[in-house]
Parts: sequence; structure tokens; C-alpha cells
Amino acid sequence: MKLAILVLNKVELLEDLLEGFIEIGISGATIIDSIGMGHILSSDVPVFAGLRFMFAGSRPYNKTIFSIINEEKVTPLKQVTEKILGPLEESGSGILFFSEITEVIGLKPEIK
Repeated sequence: MKLAILVLNKVELLEDLLEGFIEIGISGATIIDSIGMGHILSSDVPVFAGLRFMFAGSRPYNKTIFSIINEEKVTPLKQVTEKILGPLEESGSGILFFSEITEVIGLKPEIK
């Protein structure tokens, strides 16, 4: 099992993205509001000017989506995410990453 984590910068595409998840058989996810470091640094917090420049133009907020998925869903999830958001290598789309899960308690049996 994997924990898929997507930091979604293009929040206007959240509904499309969740529909894509369902189409590939991912029916559960947790979505939280999040704020990127760029927004914090670009506010009136006194930090190094160089750091502010690095994060200039970043979005003020984003959504972070967590989903526990089976290994065979990794590639389809990458594909549907890039179909909807465009290439993640381009700045501003989002960040998708995966982490191994060794144990889950309280999850529906079909995920296990």
C-alpha cells in the first residue's frame, strides 16, 4: 500500500481531479486546506529578502489530498493527475508523491 499525497496549487481543478480519482477506482481521500511557505514568507514576516524573491508569485493557499491506495493505482493516479493538471514539472501545478505504508488500522478491507 502507498500513501499518495498531492499538494494541489490549482485548487479550481479539485472537483475535476476527484472525479478522475473515482474514474480510476480511488474512492477515498482526505482533503485539507493548506498554506505554502511562499505565502508565509511573502507576508510581512521579516525574513531574508532572497527567500521572498524565491517564492514570489506563489498562490496564497492550496489543498492537500491524502489517499491510501494499492500499488497498482500509482501509475493510473500519476496519469490522471497530469491529464487534469498538466505536467507537474511545470511550476505552479502541484506536487505529487508517494510513501510506503506498513500498516493501516480502520480502513475498508477492499483497500487492503
